[in-house]
Amino acid sequence: MKTLIFAVAGYNLAETGRHIEIAKACKDFFNIIFLSYGGNFESLIEEEGFTLKKMEPRLTERQLHHVRKALSGETLNTVGYFTAKEMEPRVENEIKFFGEAKPACVLTGWCQSVLVSARAAGVPFINVLHSTSIKEYYQAGLQTLPDRRDYPFLRRFFSEEQLNRWISNLVLKLKLPAKPFNILAKKYGLKEFNNFIEVLEGDYTLLADIPEWVGFSGIRPNLYYIGPLPLRLNREIPREIIEIPKDKPVVYFAMGSSGKPGLIADIIEGFRDKPYHVIAPVKSHIRNMNLEIPSNVIVTGFLPAHKVNPMADISVIHGGQNTVMNSCLSGTPIVGVGMHPEQQANLDACVRKGFAIRLNKKRVTASAVLDAIDKLLHDAKAKEAVKKFQHELMKWDGPANAAKFLHKRFGGEEIQTVES
Repeated sequence: MKTLIFAVAGYNLAETGRHIEIAKACKDFFNIIFLSYGGNFESLIEEEGFTLKKMEPRLTERQLHHVRKALSGETLNTVGYFTAKEMEPRVENEIKFFGEAKPACVLTGWCQSVLVSARAAGVPFINVLHSTSIKEYYQAGLQTLPDRRDYPFLRRFFSEEQLNRWISNLVLKLKLPAKPFNILAKKYGLKEFNNFIEVLEGDYTLLADIPEWVGFSGIRPNLYYIGPLPLRLNREIPREIIEIPKDKPVVYFAMGSSGKPGLIADIIEGFRDKPYHVIAPVKSHIRNMNLEIPSNVIVTGFLPAHKVNPMADISVIHGGQNTVMNSCLSGTPIVGVGMHPEQQANLDACVRKGFAIRLNKKRVTASAVLDAIDKLLHDAKAKEAVKKFQHELMKWDGPANAAKFLHKRFGGEEIQTVES
């Protein structure tokens, strides 16, 4: 039986979840090994019964703190988690491990050292991304100006389209984010990367969404739409959520791995006395705060979003790919505050489809979030638009499509895309 290695960023829930779902669809016909350097979500891998190789050197608290800042958009380079010096021993250990395990391919997302080691080891490399993180998105000029760089004077001199085209072109031309990878690439005789997008894209790239989401006229032949990959862990829903009253609208408030604690706390306080109930799986973000939780808000830890989100009328989210897709699959309009440009892009795709409001992270207030919720609760067109997109998404089985692709390329089986 051939081996697949899933190299995951174990500190990122969405990343870990996407690969768990693919692995579950592949486990009967591939030997599955997960690889991770640490993080709270490694336990989810072991709970599913998969082999987990805990790689060295393990992530330090300092490194995890830096990653959390990057995920929250609080660093200048929001994609540069590690230096070349930090990644170098990881790359060496990965190359050695690949030699021992002899995988048919390596799948990853944001386990960044693997972006070099798989290439250096000559192992087929597959990244699981989405339509807002590939070259076609930037070539179309769709990336909006990062919120932290959105200064009013720019709006006076340039149109939205001009700013989008400028920042999109900059992403494709800027080598600086790829610098640590190019340092390592030179050591291993690899081709120089012209930008970070080239670093990310593998021999093949699986897109965890569908053509209708962004609407490209076409994509390159080594990119494949597979459909969404929502994490479907079989966890119980707390009784207080199951029994939540149906007398008022329900708001689902989730900020994934990258929410900003201060903003989350302000929003929770803003929910006080509002005419709706709130389900808020944000306990990890506010655990060290002396915060009085309003009576209409239920704060919890991690929840099975695919079960809980459909109970809501509105989703208030950060814009991570899995969170966005879960909201779309649940048929709930979205109020979003992207923590960094990639999350902005995911929310912008929903805005363009007519069922989301994206608020600028730099200027957002709790009252603006509440106003957006009130607006969408009474927006019949937004509800109709998200239901239409929900119908399209539900035709696709992301894990099964990924498994069929892997069969065809590495297991000798025939691929058959699942669209119904």
